Amino acid sequence: MRTLNLGILAHVDAGKTSLTERLLYAAGVIDEIGSVDGGNTQTDFLDQERRRGITIKAAVASFVVGDVAVNLIDTPGHPDFIAEVERVLSVLDGAVLVVSAVEGVQAQTRVLMRTLQRLAIPTLIFINKIDRRGADPDRVLAAISERLTPAIAPMGGASNAGESRAAFMPFGSEGAERLSERLAEQDDTLLAAYVGGDAVSYGRLRKALKRQTRQGRVHPVFLGSAITGAGTDELMAGITTLLPAAQADAEAPVSGTVFKVERGPTGEKIAYARLFTGGLHVRDRLDFGQNKSAKLTALQVFDRGPAVPRDSAAAGQIVKLWGLADIQIGDTLGVPRAAGPGHHFAPPTLETVIYPRRPGDARALHTALTQLAEQDPLINLRQDDVRQELFVSLYGEVQKEVIAETLAHDYGVEAEFRETRMICVERPVGVGTAFERAPYPFIATVGLRVEPGPVESGVHFQLEVEFGSLPLSFHKAVEESVRETLAQGLYGWRVTDCKVTMTHGIRYRDWATSTPSEHRNLTPLVLMAALKQAGVQVCEPVHRFELEIPADALGPMLPVLARLGAVPGVPEMRGPACGLEGEIAAARVHDLQQQLPGLTHGEGVLTAAFDHYRPARGDIPARPRTDNNPLNRKDYLTRVARRG
Repeated sequence: MRTLNLGILAHVDAGKTSLTERLLYAAGVIDEIGSVDGGNTQTDFLDQERRRGITIKAAVASFVVGDVAVNLIDTPGHPDFIAEVERVLSVLDGAVLVVSAVEGVQAQTRVLMRTLQRLAIPTLIFINKIDRRGADPDRVLAAISERLTPAIAPMGGASNAGESRAAFMPFGSEGAERLSERLAEQDDTLLAAYVGGDAVSYGRLRKALKRQTRQGRVHPVFLGSAITGAGTDELMAGITTLLPAAQADAEAPVSGTVFKVERGPTGEKIAYARLFTGGLHVRDRLDFGQNKSAKLTALQVFDRGPAVPRDSAAAGQIVKLWGLADIQIGDTLGVPRAAGPGHHFAPPTLETVIYPRRPGDARALHTALTQLAEQDPLINLRQDDVRQELFVSLYGEVQKEVIAETLAHDYGVEAEFRETRMICVERPVGVGTAFERAPYPFIATVGLRVEPGPVESGVHFQLEVEFGSLPLSFHKAVEESVRETLAQGLYGWRVTDCKVTMTHGIRYRDWATSTPSEHRNLTPLVLMAALKQAGVQVCEPVHRFELEIPADALGPMLPVLARLGAVPGVPEMRGPACGLEGEIAAARVHDLQQQLPGLTHGEGVLTAAFDHYRPARGDIPARPRTDNNPLNRKDYLTRVARRG
C-alpha cells in the first residue's frame, strides 16, 4: 500500500478543519462529522482549540482510499501559529490549500502559496463554502489566478452558488480544450498539438495533468462545501490520483525528521516523526540529532484515524515515539537527509517580557516555558540574568493569550506580560575587517571580514584561509561562534543578510598549544570589531494588511491608519463593503485590531501577515544584551575568564 502524507493549509476560518472532518467521514474513519463551533472535531483536541474555534497545534489523522494510506495533517490557519505550519512542511508529499468562496484570497493564503511553490510541494486548491451566502466562485477563481498563481487548472464549476443546494459540476471531456490550453504552457509536445489543431485525447491530458501536478507546475482547482459534502468526493479522488505518494525505501538505513514534540500525561516526551527510509522497532537504539542516541521504548503509527500502538514502523509512515528524552523538533532520525532551507516563513516579529504573578513561581515559570519552547522553539525563550527577566518571541497577541492560558491550565502558573514590542533585525551596510593574534587570555588567531549579503539570505560563512591550513575543529568552532554571536548585534538585534569570511587562522606551529574553545571565545571580539567598522542599519518588520469594512466606515478609517503610520492602497468597493490593503508596522497591528470594532460597528475584518523589513523610522531602537557583551572588551574578558 502506498502512503501519502498530506497537509491541509488555509487562512483561518476558510474551513480547513471542517474539510478534514468531511474527508475522514467520507473514508469511513468517523461515523459523525464534528463541528468546529461545537468543539467536537477529531483534530482540534486542545481545550483552547475547542473554545476558540481555531487550530493551534498541528494534528494528524489517517484514512485509506483504495491502495493509498493518507496521513492527513491539519495545520493552524491563524498567522500567530504559523510556526506549526513551518514544521509540517518538511514532511509533506502534497498539500491541499483551502480558499473560502466568500472571503477569497487572504493575506495568509498568499503567504502559504508562495511557500508551497518555493518548496515545490505538489498542491491542489479547494474553493470551499460555495453553499454560503455571498459565495462567488468565479470571482475567487480570478483572484487565485491573479494573486496566487496563474498556473491553475479548474476541474469544474459550481451550480447554485450561495445556496444550500450548491453543487460541484466536474468538467468531463467537454473541458478538454480548456485543460489542454493550460497544460500546453508547460509541455512542448502538447503545445505543438494545440497550435496545430490536433486532437489530444482526454486520457492523455489526464496523464499530463498528473505529471505536472506532481512536479508542482500546475495546481488543479476543485470547488465544493465541507459542510454539505459537495465536491469532496472529487477532491478525494484528486488527492489519491494526482498527488504523489511517498517514495519509501524500506531496505535503506533509517532516516526521518521530527516535526512535533509534546509531553504525555506523566511528563514524558513524545516525538512525532516522518520516516523517509528504513524501519523502526521497539527497543531499537536510535541515533538522532547531534550525536545523541537512546532506546526506543514504544511507538505508535497512524492507521485509519488516530495513532495505534505497534511494535514496528515502516518507511513513509508518520510515527509517535517514546523513550527519546533529549529529542528536539527538527532532529534527524538515523541518517541525515539532504539539507533544505532552515526556515520557510519569517521568524516572529514581536516579543514581550513574561513574569509570574506570584514571585515565588519564578522557577516554575522558567521550567514551564522551557517545556513550551520544546514544543515551539520559535518562542525563543531568552533570559537576562542582569535584570532577571524572561523574554519570549511572538507572532501576535492571540499567541500571547494562548501561552498565558496554557501556563495557568497545564502548569498552574499565573503569568503576566509587559507591553509587546517589535523584534527588529540589523543588516550590515558596509565592509568591515578585524584581526587578532594570541591576545591574553587566548592562544588563538582569528581574522574576519563582514559584508552585506542579499536580502533574505541569512548569514553565510565562508573560509578565505586555505581549507587544510588549520584543523577542522578550529574553523567549525569559529563558525559556530559567529552564528551565535550574530544573534545580538550592535543594537542587540539579530544580524542577518550578511557574509562573514574567515580571513586568518592560527599558525601551524601554534596548533599544539591552542584549542578550538579559545578560538570560539576570541571570535565574538573580532566579529563585533568588524561589524562596528562595517556599520549596520536597524530594520523593523512590516506587515501586509487587508481590511474588509462597511463602505461608510472608510472615511473614519483613513485618518486612523495615518496616525498608526500605515500606508493604505486604493480602496476597492464591493457593493456595501470596501476592501483596503496596505502596509503597517508590526507593532501597530494590535492597535488597529483594537480600534476596528468601534470604527466599523463590529463588522470590520482585519488580516495581516509579515511582508518585509524596512529601515526603522525615528530613534534607532535598541535591545538590552543578554550575552557576555563582546562590545565591552574588559567586561567580556572578565566574564569569559571567570566562566573558564
